[in-house]
Amino acid sequence: MYKISDLLPNLKKVHHNLPVSKLVEEAVKRGEGVLLENGAFLVHTGKYTGRSPEDKFIVDSETVHDEVWWDNNKPISEKNFLNLLYRMQAYFQNKDVFVFDGYVCADQNFKRPLRVITEYAYQSLFARQLFIREKINEGFSPEITVICAPGFKADPKIDKTNSEAFIIIDLEKKIILIGGTQYSGEIKKSVFSLLNYIMPKMGVFPMHCSANIDDNNNTALFFGLSGTGKTTLSADPDRKLIGDDEHGWSDNGIFNFEGGCYAKCINLSKEKEPQIYNAIKFGTILENVDYSEEDRIPDYTSNYYTENTRAAYPVEYIPNAVIPGIGGHPKQVFFLTADAFGVLPPIAKLTKEQAMFYFISGYTSKLAGTERGITEPKATFSACFGAPFLPLHPYVYAQFLKEKIEKFGTDIYLVNTGWIKGPYGIGERINLNITRAIIKAALCGFLKNAEYEREDVFNLMIPKYCPQVPSEILNPQNCWQDKKAYYEYAIKLKNSFLANASKYNLPVEILK
Repeated sequence: MYKISDLLPNLKKVHHNLPVSKLVEEAVKRGEGVLLENGAFLVHTGKYTGRSPEDKFIVDSETVHDEVWWDNNKPISEKNFLNLLYRMQAYFQNKDVFVFDGYVCADQNFKRPLRVITEYAYQSLFARQLFIREKINEGFSPEITVICAPGFKADPKIDKTNSEAFIIIDLEKKIILIGGTQYSGEIKKSVFSLLNYIMPKMGVFPMHCSANIDDNNNTALFFGLSGTGKTTLSADPDRKLIGDDEHGWSDNGIFNFEGGCYAKCINLSKEKEPQIYNAIKFGTILENVDYSEEDRIPDYTSNYYTENTRAAYPVEYIPNAVIPGIGGHPKQVFFLTADAFGVLPPIAKLTKEQAMFYFISGYTSKLAGTERGITEPKATFSACFGAPFLPLHPYVYAQFLKEKIEKFGTDIYLVNTGWIKGPYGIGERINLNITRAIIKAALCGFLKNAEYEREDVFNLMIPKYCPQVPSEILNPQNCWQDKKAYYEYAIKLKNSFLANASKYNLPVEILK
C-alpha cells in the first residue's frame, strides 16, 4: 500500500478520479486524440498498436522465484526494477499525473483495491472505463498499483530491458511499471497477469474468458484466442453479459475481474454486432481506428494502422449487462477455435480429460498471408487460452478447471468457428448464424443428452443432429470431397497438438 507521493515525489499536479467529461476535456486540450462524430474519443498509439510480449518481465524475487513459470516469463532483477522506478520518478518530477482509484473483482469476497497512475488523461479514462468504479472511501489504500508513462523510454543497456518499451510486474510488491508504449491494453493485461498470481492463492480459478447469463441464472463461459468469436458470441441479445474477457470462478460462482470491455472493432458492423457497435459513444475510447477527417466518422473496415483496432467502454454500455458482474456456477463452457485446417467439428462434447487437454492447448490457427512467411494455415497454441498472462504453470490452472467441472457438473464443448469443407483457401468459413445456433442448442440443454458419434482422429464426440444446423457439416470428414486430404490435414494437426503438449509433462490420461 503506497502513497502517490511516496512512489512519485515532487509532482506538479495530481488529477484524482476525474469524471468522464473532464478526462475527455483534458485529453482533447492536451492533444492526445480527437472526438469523433459518434462521441467516442480516438487515439493513435504510434509504434505500438498491440501488446509487446518480448518487453514484459516479472521481478525475480526470492519470495516468488520457485512459483513462477519461467519457461513462459522473462525475469528481471529487483535491482533493475528499482532502478527503473527511480528513473521514472525523475521523469515524473514537476509533471501532471492522472490517478484512477477503483477496484478489480466484482465479488465483494475477493475485491482488490487498485490504483492506476498515468501520464495521459485518456489512459486514466481507459482505466476508469475498464476497471470497477465505486465510491472511494477516505481510507482507500491500493493493494495493486500501476504506473504508466508512455513518454518514458527505457535504455536497454542501463535497464536490462529488450527495448525502449517495458512492462514489469512485481508480484511481491504488486506494483506494475509500464513505459515506452502507449498501447492501453498493456494496463489491462498486466493487471490480469497479477490477478492470475493472486487469485489461485485465494482459491479462485482465474480465467481468460467471456461470460453471460440467462434469466434463470444459468451461466456460460467462452474461452478463445483473438479472432475466434469470444466477444461476439458472448454479446448475445437474448442473454445478459457478465463480462467479455477476464473472470474468476470461486466456490460461490463466477465474477468479472473488470468493469468494462475492450472489444476488437476491425470490420465491426451494426448488423452483425449491434451491441458492440452501439456501445461506441461518448466515454468510449477507440484505439488506432481510421476515420474521415472531414466528417470524423470512423472507418471500421480500414486496417491502415493495424488489424488490432479496439474499443474500450464500460460494461453497462451493453444493454442488459449484469451489474455487478456476478453469476452462478457455469452449466456450459465453450472452447472456441478458428481452425483454418477445416478438420475440427463445429461442435464436440469433451470428457473431463479432453477438457484439460484442450484447455492447456489453447488452440487456434493463423491464416496464410497474415504474417510474413506463412503460406498455409499454421497451428498456434496459447496455454489456457492466455499464456502471455500466466505467471504460474498451466497445469495449476488446468487442475482448477478439473476440480470445478467435477464439483459442479459443467459440460465442456469444443467449438470450431473456423473452416469446414476444406482448409482456408479451399473450404469455407462457418457462418456466424450456424455457430449461434450451435451455441443456443448447447445452452438450452439439447446437446447435453443428444445422440453422439465418435470421430476417429481426435477421438471427439460429435452430435448427429443439432437444430437449425445442416447435419452433413457436423462431422467434418463427411463434407470434404477429398477424404485422403482430410486425413492428411487432420493427422498433421493432431501431431501439432501432441508436440505442443509434450512441453508440459502432462499425465498420460490427459493425452489419450
